[in-house]
Amino acid sequence: MYTLPSKLKLFAIIFMVVGALGMLAGFLSVPSTTAEVKEMMAAHDDGHGGGHDASYSDHNGDHTAKDGHGIDQNAISSPEAHDSKNTHGEDAHGDEEAHLTHVLHQLQNRPWSALYVASFFFFMIALGTLAFYAIQHAAQAGWSPVLFRVMEGITAYLPWASVIIIILLLLSVFHVNHIFHWMDGELLNPESPKYDKLIAGKSSWLNPTWFIIRAVIYLLGFNLYRHFSRKWTLNQDDAEDNRWFKKNFKLAAGFLVFFIYTESMMSWDWIMSFDPHWFSTLFGWYVFAGMMVCAITVIALVTIVLKSQGYLEFVNDSHIHDLAKFMFGFSIFWTYLWFSQFMLIWYANIPEEVTYFVTRIEDYNLPFFGMVAMNFIFPVLLLMNSDYKRINWFVVMTGIVILLGHYIDVFNMVMPATVGTSWFIGLPEIGAMLFFFGLFVLVVFTALTKAPLLAKRNPFIKESKHFHY
Repeated sequence: MYTLPSKLKLFAIIFMVVGALGMLAGFLSVPSTTAEVKEMMAAHDDGHGGGHDASYSDHNGDHTAKDGHGIDQNAISSPEAHDSKNTHGEDAHGDEEAHLTHVLHQLQNRPWSALYVASFFFFMIALGTLAFYAIQHAAQAGWSPVLFRVMEGITAYLPWASVIIIILLLLSVFHVNHIFHWMDGELLNPESPKYDKLIAGKSSWLNPTWFIIRAVIYLLGFNLYRHFSRKWTLNQDDAEDNRWFKKNFKLAAGFLVFFIYTESMMSWDWIMSFDPHWFSTLFGWYVFAGMMVCAITVIALVTIVLKSQGYLEFVNDSHIHDLAKFMFGFSIFWTYLWFSQFMLIWYANIPEEVTYFVTRIEDYNLPFFGMVAMNFIFPVLLLMNSDYKRINWFVVMTGIVILLGHYIDVFNMVMPATVGTSWFIGLPEIGAMLFFFGLFVLVVFTALTKAPLLAKRNPFIKESKHFHY
């Protein structure tokens, strides 16, 4: 049986506390009025070149200076610039006030968005691990049963993540936060100046009630499979025959059908709907590829940590090699989907489609192209050589870069639509990542203490113990 080291538990708790303080500071620092926004920008106006690009291109192609938070300085702190462009001072004041209000909403969204990015990232690791676990059962794979307890330990985070996700979605539905733009009822009212015909046309799918019902269906299905699969695997340890193994095989096959549909719909609902005017038929697969490479990477990292602590004596270099092969393969698959989506949309140059990438290239240039390098170039260079896949520290180093790269990928999918140019890597973003990392480590490694680390009565366990490649 695995025993949770006290140092590891303390390590996780410290991360959670520091992360929680960072998130709290992020929420407390949010301005509540446009006057505060103006003061904040005035304070940053001198001597701050910016946390990212020093220029901002709006949708009309005009370039204006912005501060370290990505806020348009000329529009806020220099109303004279408006007066020089407008013949009426009142119009200039109205434009400035409208812009300040827009910036205020972006800044108020920022801590919520940071919280959402971190919560979804660790949720998708647990869900991806569950899908990979189901694939092993359905395929009756002979190499992986010695890793089943590691996978089950990681999926133990899924119930926690599901509760957090549903709470965040409910807070959006009840307008506690406004990160889902389409939930504004004024957009559906033809009498309102904010009426959006396109979003109104999607209201049969994008409406708060049906949105939450779908979320409950997704999460219920994922967690029910996780519960019964874990229960039947433990039952198999004490069984005299393979009855529970066969039931698990059938359950896994059924779950994978459910998963492949609901994962795509979940991606549309929880990520793609941040940009309700845009859609991609590849988006569900794109999120799936990122989910799987993160999940397999975490399986490899947790396995290596347990091996370093003297556990999992039956796991050998061939098992690590196979996990690294999956990391390499899904990194290539993710890149193929990223490039296919990007190239087709960019080449067609249809305005309502290409705007998705225009905003990210112009306003998120470094994270946008940086995560491509981290998720493709780095894994290819380090994991292409077969021998390197057997070296633990190589796999760990590559895995850390992959996880950071895909965290930035989720950041790029969420932030441009919720905070626009007001993004910044600061306390809310770092705090949320630290908190959820600490919670993930604590839940996963605590779950590993609940059962023996070897699935003893699995029919393929002998083959898995002596697996060599």
